Amino acid sequence: MKTMQDILKGVVIGVANIILGVSGGTMRFSMGIYDTIIGCINTLFKDFARCVKTLWPYAVGMVLGILGLSKLITYLLGSFPLQTNLAFIGLIFGGLPVIVGKTKGEKKGLVGAVAFVLGFALVVGLQILGEGNGQDVTITLSLGQVVVLFVMGVIASATMVIPGVSGSMMLMLLGYYNPIVGTVSRMVDALLSFNMAEILSCCGVLVPFGIGVVVGIFAIAKLIEVLLSRFAGPTYCAILGLVAASPAAIFMAMDFTGVTVISWLVGAVCAAGGFVAAYRLGGE
Repeated sequence: MKTMQDILKGVVIGVANIILGVSGGTMRFSMGIYDTIIGCINTLFKDFARCVKTLWPYAVGMVLGILGLSKLITYLLGSFPLQTNLAFIGLIFGGLPVIVGKTKGEKKGLVGAVAFVLGFALVVGLQILGEGNGQDVTITLSLGQVVVLFVMGVIASATMVIPGVSGSMMLMLLGYYNPIVGTVSRMVDALLSFNMAEILSCCGVLVPFGIGVVVGIFAIAKLIEVLLSRFAGPTYCAILGLVAASPAAIFMAMDFTGVTVISWLVGAVCAAGGFVAAYRLGGE
């Protein structure tokens, strides 16, 4: 039962990583597994067997969420954007009690308050910048482009780990969001049709990007571990600010044209469902 719950948490995190304005790091906190994942990443080579046993359900869930549900989420965001976004806002709010609980007993003071404000402002500021989305780049495989894809992977992974900061939004600002997501979608279609030429073409883009993601995850996880060990109170306050600003950032990105009262009512139910799901899963 616990394994299935962990896979489900991974699915939520994976889906969050492909939605503009939603942070995978936020969902990790909402699911109550942020510290666990960071700890396992940082001790992976010291305690390999235990860490792999802990991480594999989340990893499987993330892959299922990214590859298996990317098309469904794209459809839902296109057909029911308000309800879908409200469901994720509910997931975020459902995880706030977990973060608040971690700040109890820690020294916060003025530094903690400033950290909260800066975290909140960072997310809102990135969303404001994101409204002038960068132009999509054209990926042509070359040594220089491979290096750039690696760097994009590092940036994306860092924002996946940091709660509240959307990796997808950062890629959008840099013009790589649609090309990368489009390549993932092509990869899925190529795998289903056993089109080896297309698979190899997609790998030329996704492999250097994926290597960058792995390197970035290890680097930022170590940084967060150091911050939590030395400045736990202010760090958790900053994380709380990042997460608390996420719903505001999502609302800023939404188009409310044609939204009806019924849409809001259904959306409220979706938000409540998201809240309950995160609260229940985060309490496991």
